[in-house]
Amino acid sequence: MTKHSDGIRARGELEAQVMALLHASAEGLTPAETRQALGGGPSYSTVVTTLTRLYTKGLLTRLARGRAFAYQPVSDESGLVALQMTQVLRGRRDRAAVLQRFVSNLSADDEQLLRSLLAGGTLKDD
Repeated sequence: MTKHSDGIRARGELEAQVMALLHASAEGLTPAETRQALGGGPSYSTVVTTLTRLYTKGLLTRLARGRAFAYQPVSDESGLVALQMTQVLRGRRDRAAVLQRFVSNLSADDEQLLRSLLAGGTLKDD
């Protein structure tokens, strides 16, 4: 866990760690299980807050498990990244400018892959 010299975790780092744990879990995790998997570092209330925020953002589902909720990602990692990209794009006034900048920053291989996908191609398994 990376912390600044003042002991504060980098913004978004705990969310990223929690999402990685949840992707690795087949049955989802409760806040207590999540805290334990994180090594017990963050407080229980911090873990609950983080899980609730991810749920509110639409990145997690939750099902009752005993007296707590068990949280699971709504999609695999690729699907979640795509959802985040869509949400960022949706919030911009000049979507064309954002897309243009995005495409201009792609590698030649990624640009070709995007062109193929837009033309109706499919991804090939490696």
